[in-house]
Amino acid sequence: HRDSPENNPNTPFEFTQENIKRADVIIGNYPEGHQAAAVIPLLDLAQRQHGWLPISAMHKVAEMLDMPKMRVYEVATFYTMFNRKPVGKYFVQICTTTPCILGGVGSDVILKAIEENLGIKPGEMTQDGMFSLLEVECLGACVNAPMVQINDDYFEDLTVDDINKILNEIKQGKKPTPGPQSGQNRRFASEPKGGLTSLSEPPTGPGFGVRPDL
Repeated sequence: HRDSPENNPNTPFEFTQENIKRADVIIGNYPEGHQAAAVIPLLDLAQRQHGWLPISAMHKVAEMLDMPKMRVYEVATFYTMFNRKPVGKYFVQICTTTPCILGGVGSDVILKAIEENLGIKPGEMTQDGMFSLLEVECLGACVNAPMVQINDDYFEDLTVDDINKILNEIKQGKKPTPGPQSGQNRRFASEPKGGLTSLSEPPTGPGFGVRPDL
């Protein structure tokens, strides 16, 4: 960490009263003497409240859990989902590893469409603070490539038209439908695009095919 005007120990951060109650419940899930195990959920709570994770928020979490600040830094710097710099209200993360590059139209094509739609490059934020864009490693949805993550939602099986529609709906204040975008009869998760070919009926009950004398 290097102090900056927007991220230093004096950066204002306090949990809201509502989130203090949530933090107390989270901490209460762990046995006495093991409260440090709550560090990840408390850092997540701080980031959801503030939009990103300044070092002052890390200090607050360390104080609440009675643990060394360095231990909190170690966690916050290890996990890439913790944003230690300001990000836009809508954080667009696009996977550009091999399956997404090769799947469908390819994530390189989707990335170009995002850049043209938002007018930013990876690592940048729009001037109005609405969108940030980042290239990331595998997000674990390879079978639905190419895909992006926007905040907590996955948008999969993307085409250029799909990603433009999603971004434009967000700009209009709408909430686009997450998940696979593959047509009117959209599949769920990693279902085959052509529909189910097995397990298309309720399974047989216990004991099916077993000898009656067993």
